[in-house]
Amino acid sequence: MKKVNYPLKFHPILKDKIWGGQKLKTLLNKQFSSPNAGESWELSDVEGDTSIVSNGSLEGLTLKELLEKYKADLIGHKNYKVFKNKFPLLIKFIDAKQDLSIQLHPNDELAAKRHNSFGKTEMWYVMQADDDANLIVGFNQQMTQKKYLEHLKNKTLTEILNFDKVKTGDTYFIEVGRVHAIGAGVMLAEIQQTSDITYRVYDWDRVDEQGNERDLHNDLAIDAFNFDMPDNYRVNYNKDQNSTNNMVSCPYFTTNFLHITEPVLKLNNKDSFFIYICVEGEALIETETSSEFINKGETILLPAIVETYKITSSNAKLLEVYV
Repeated sequence: MKKVNYPLKFHPILKDKIWGGQKLKTLLNKQFSSPNAGESWELSDVEGDTSIVSNGSLEGLTLKELLEKYKADLIGHKNYKVFKNKFPLLIKFIDAKQDLSIQLHPNDELAAKRHNSFGKTEMWYVMQADDDANLIVGFNQQMTQKKYLEHLKNKTLTEILNFDKVKTGDTYFIEVGRVHAIGAGVMLAEIQQTSDITYRVYDWDRVDEQGNERDLHNDLAIDAFNFDMPDNYRVNYNKDQNSTNNMVSCPYFTTNFLHITEPVLKLNNKDSFFIYICVEGEALIETETSSEFINKGETILLPAIVETYKITSSNAKLLEVYV
């Protein structure tokens, strides 16, 4: 059997969105002809959108096939006990030429009951933002269900939402139940549970080319809201060079920030796969048997069976993710 002990790359899955643009092509070198590509799914085990290996001896296999074949060697023993043949994370790049809908995501319990899915805890790392570009996260005041529903009914929802002006490197942790939206002019990397469940509550009254509004999910969303969340969604993190700087640690994933300027030896003692997302520059990832370059806008999956490896760069910024 072919071995799964090398840095795996995958073909990106491009998604047209009514709010998408061209930055995935112009800034991240993704190839597409659409005028409005909104998302590049870098690593996905979502039904119907499974990533396919693009390099090495396992080229052509899907992420699902890899997991069925290599099991714990791919994702780690403790992860395989929990997730079996389902990869737990979805990695995306998102380009918002226009504002995304105001939305939120259900928790694990609600998502399992209604959709036979995981919930959708996620985080954002801003890779580029136009002047005055915003993210919408949470409310700008204490909120109750009654007050929220009044604003929804009166189409004054934007009056109670929190708008944050953002710049490159800003990071947000979006827990389930928190209202949010990516604003026009923001391109970001998104790390999330494997789920495609989104409840839209407002879509700026926009229509598609046929004059149709997109579906809203207010009946489903009202039970998914958590109106008592603290304003702890902004992530503060260190940026020490050639060190592991923790950004987010939650039950679903851990994400670290690496600014690599010299060779760094890594030891995998987590019994997990590692994902590397290059957000700036380029780096070389070397295992005992293989090596692979990772450029800005690319993602690599290092199987759990890879115990030691080296990352080399004169100036690269990477997000490191494991479960």
